[in-house]
Amino acid sequence: MSKGTSTAVGRELAEAAKDGVGTSARWAAVVGAGLAGGAALGGAVSMGTATYFAHRIITPEHEKKDDTTILAVTEGEGDRDGEGEVTLRATPNTVAPGRYGLWLDRGAGHARLGEVLGQEGTGRTATVTRRLLGVDKGELAPGSARWNKYFYCGDPTSALGIEHEDVLVTSDVGDLPTWRVPAAPETDNGDWAILVHGRSAMREETLRAVPVLHRLGFTCLIPMYRNDIGAPPSADGRYSLGLSEWRDVDAAMRYALAHGAKRLVLFGWSMGGAIVLQTLNRSDVAHRVRRVILNGPVIDWGSVLAHQAELHFIPRPIDHLARGLLRSRASRHLLRISEPVDVAATNWVDRADEVSHRIFIIHSATDETVPFGPSQDLARRRPGMVHTFVWPNARHCQEWNTNTPLWEDLVASFLR
Repeated sequence: MSKGTSTAVGRELAEAAKDGVGTSARWAAVVGAGLAGGAALGGAVSMGTATYFAHRIITPEHEKKDDTTILAVTEGEGDRDGEGEVTLRATPNTVAPGRYGLWLDRGAGHARLGEVLGQEGTGRTATVTRRLLGVDKGELAPGSARWNKYFYCGDPTSALGIEHEDVLVTSDVGDLPTWRVPAAPETDNGDWAILVHGRSAMREETLRAVPVLHRLGFTCLIPMYRNDIGAPPSADGRYSLGLSEWRDVDAAMRYALAHGAKRLVLFGWSMGGAIVLQTLNRSDVAHRVRRVILNGPVIDWGSVLAHQAELHFIPRPIDHLARGLLRSRASRHLLRISEPVDVAATNWVDRADEVSHRIFIIHSATDETVPFGPSQDLARRRPGMVHTFVWPNARHCQEWNTNTPLWEDLVASFLR
């Protein structure tokens, strides 16, 4: 192991300790053995890095830091269309085409941004100016903020002007807070859509789909699932990559059927797609599902882990060791998980023969988080059953943001 690699891994271990990963006796033993030096150091660092990597995969990330700098705000008269402009430090997020939001004051405020109006400078001094579409709450002023790819904030009523009810869906972990958006009486034909957000995301992620579904006559059910902020935790407080979360979607399906649903549509974003696929395979009421739509889905967690390992310069053997730790019952206490997480069970390219529902996948060719290759591979393995639309240019799960009319047309066409 090179000095540079050792130093980088040391930083990872320090970060792991700050995150609470290094509190178990076994972790201490591993690191202690590593301090002996030589080959033992390499082995200990490899085990430590693999443990850290595996732990990060399954740990919810609820505390998110500000990642955007607001440099100037121009509102009111004199601006194009009277909407105002916002100048930001240029980042991959802030220069992306489309419509987005900004969380202000650590989530207490929110603003909506439109298209890019201009860019200036290069490198660290580069800036971008975007159209300001509105301030939903709080004060928009120069300072730090957090990028919101959902565009919307709040609930269906406050964000979209579409009436909703707050209901509870009972799963094996407890009562899950859920938004129920009734279909308009004149369009209600018994079709319900259950919308499943992604990993460490919020229900607001799914709001982008509600207007088109509402126009089509669907009742929308948008549940939290275990380990969401405000939802009951699992026994270990860890994600299982869809292998346990599917029970919460199953509970939402049963709620819908008990409240008048005749046909079901499942809609999943990112890890929500992985959860939906497990639900279709495991639920006793999956035969009531008529159509499935997945946006930027995790079709194979193995490919996602390999991609993330490569991005973060984690050697392939450590990636494989991390998967082994997740799968092994012997390492449950090391990772503090109740049950093993078998990454191979999430590979729907290999399990394509088990796919028995009509699925439509929207996935960007430039998705930097979840590679789109497995989505294409699944469609090739199940022609006529699985269809994909490869979006030309959008960041992860931001296809709607870049071209809302096209996204809604694709969804509507598939559901009709």
